[in-house]
Amino acid sequence: MALPMALQTSAAIHILSLVAICTEVVKGDRVNFYNIKPPVQATPFPKSFKCFTCERAHDNYNCNIWAEDKWCPEDTQFCMSVHHFHSNHGKTKFVTKRCAVQEECRQSGCKHHKETGHTECVSCCEGMVCNVEVPTNHTNAVFAMRQTALGSAPCQTTPPWRTAVLTLGLCGWFIL
Repeated sequence: MALPMALQTSAAIHILSLVAICTEVVKGDRVNFYNIKPPVQATPFPKSFKCFTCERAHDNYNCNIWAEDKWCPEDTQFCMSVHHFHSNHGKTKFVTKRCAVQEECRQSGCKHHKETGHTECVSCCEGMVCNVEVPTNHTNAVFAMRQTALGSAPCQTTPPWRTAVLTLGLCGWFIL
């Protein structure tokens, strides 16, 4: 039994609308990997964190968009990114991201592999899904570790009275 032409047209329009909406949702130019909300569910252990994780992804975007959403093991403290790319034109060969321990992060930096003609850059960071970007040179292929309270210099904060004086001074300047 054939459907009337008007119903066929209406159904086709709805299907095309759904395809357009789904395409917009999946389209990558609107994904902001820097605005990832912390998980709502309970953490498996104190100081739990997640990293972008992928194995030999085609590029950084595909790694991040399809990264597994799982907690890092308790014995890890950092997120690692490994970027393999062609040395002569910078095109990505593959990206690997995962949770890592401090010893693994000591290999941070870039190495040129003469036999394959590609460069490998490794970086590590500390924090919830901090490994958004991939390292591309010696400047960003680093081991970025936060200072702990015991081993860091004393925190330099502005005293409240100085903030109040500055605010009053600015307000007075605007009034004049």
